[in-house]
Amino acid sequence: MDVEIRKGLKKDLPDILALIKELADYEKSLDKVDVTLDQLEQDGFNDNPNYYFLVAVYKDEIIGMSFYWIRYSTWKGKVLFLEDFVVKEAFRRKGVGKKLFEQTIKIAKDENMDGMFWQVLDWNIPAINFYKKYNATISSAWLNGRLERNQLERF
Repeated sequence: MDVEIRKGLKKDLPDILALIKELADYEKSLDKVDVTLDQLEQDGFNDNPNYYFLVAVYKDEIIGMSFYWIRYSTWKGKVLFLEDFVVKEAFRRKGVGKKLFEQTIKIAKDENMDGMFWQVLDWNIPAINFYKKYNATISSAWLNGRLERNQLERF
């Protein structure tokens, strides 16, 4: 497959939102997606963007994305946090994910980051197996903590 991997552009946001929803649906959490196109535009395309993304393009169609942001680890320093990584179902197992993931790794290396982090659901065996091909450390020792907006507003 002749797939192009490039940096995401503002015009790509409708496709990005569709991919976010496709991933959320796969993770049985589509009802949890609240982000809007306006939010994505405001938060990603300003003087201090909160996120960045790469897209995989095949025949002028966006078929995958790597959605990431830069975080600072007090133990490691500057790291790339891969928030979402998805390839449309019809294009999986064709090397698209490999190209996207390796381009994301290249960004972390080129930006002299001290690592790359992400989360994967414990039941998502295809994703876990994909990451293991890169000799990634998959930990079950850390538990995720979270406060949603409605919880924050109680304080």
